[in-house]
Amino acid sequence: MTNITVLKSEFEEISGSGDAERSLALFYKVRDLLESGDLRVACKSKNGWEINSWVKSVILWGFKYGVMKEYGGNPLSFHDKNTYPVRTFRPDDNIRVVPGGTSVRSGAYVAPGTVIMPPSYVNTGAFIDKGCMIDSHSLVGSCAQIGKNVHISAGTQIGGVLEPVNAMPVIIEDNVFVGGNCGIYEGTVIEENAVVGTGVILNGSTPLYDNTTGDFLRKSDSMPLRVPAGAVVVAGSRPVRNGPGKDQGIHLYCPVIIKYRDQKTSSSVTLEELLR
Repeated sequence: MTNITVLKSEFEEISGSGDAERSLALFYKVRDLLESGDLRVACKSKNGWEINSWVKSVILWGFKYGVMKEYGGNPLSFHDKNTYPVRTFRPDDNIRVVPGGTSVRSGAYVAPGTVIMPPSYVNTGAFIDKGCMIDSHSLVGSCAQIGKNVHISAGTQIGGVLEPVNAMPVIIEDNVFVGGNCGIYEGTVIEENAVVGTGVILNGSTPLYDNTTGDFLRKSDSMPLRVPAGAVVVAGSRPVRNGPGKDQGIHLYCPVIIKYRDQKTSSSVTLEELLR
C-alpha cells in the first residue's frame, strides 16, 4: 500500500473513536503532506474532479483537538489553534512572499515560482501550483485548488469550504486569468485557459449565460457550476421577466460568456510575465 493509502486506512480506523492523541498524530502527518503538495483535498481524474473527503475531515481534527495559542506579542499578537501556525518559507523555496501583511496558513501548499503580493491570505488545505500570481488583497480560501500559471488579480476572493466534507472546493485550472475584484464561490470550477473579467461573481446560485450558444450554464445536484475551457466571462445582467420589476425595467446580475479565448485575448493577459 502507498503511504497515503495507509493514512486513509488509519483515518477509517480512528474516525469516530474520539481518540485525541491518535487523531492529532494523524493530523500532523496529513498536514505535512498537504504542505509538501504530496496530498491534495481534490484531484483531477479521467472522471473529473474528485474530493478526498477524508482529508478534509482530518483538517477539521486540527481545529477540534488543537488548543488556543498566542503568537507574536504586543502590540501585534495573534491567537489561533496551536495546530495552525503561519507557514514560513526559505529563499531556495523560490516563492516570493512580499512584505506587507501576507499570511499562508499551515496545511496549505504553495509551489515554486509563485508570487504573493501583500496583503493576501492563503488558508489551510489550499493548493497553489507553479508560476501563479496572487495579487494584493486576495484570498485563497480553505481547500481551494489553483492550477499552474494562474493570475489572481487584486481584490479577488476565492472562496473556501471545509464543511460539509463532501462539498467541492473552488477549483481554478491551469492558465486561468481572474480579473480584479472578482468573487469565485461555492465549488465553482473554472476550466483551463478561461478568462474572468473584472468584477465577475461566480457561485452556485447565479446561472452563467453563454452568448455564443444562447444557453444558461447552471449548478446541478451532481455538478458544480463550470466555466468552460477558454471561456471569456464578463459581468452582465438579464431583465426580470415577471412581477413589478418587469414593468420597472429591473435587471438581475448575470455573468456572460462573450467569446472563447483567441490570440488577442491571450496576448492581453500575459502582462504579468513581463513584470516578474
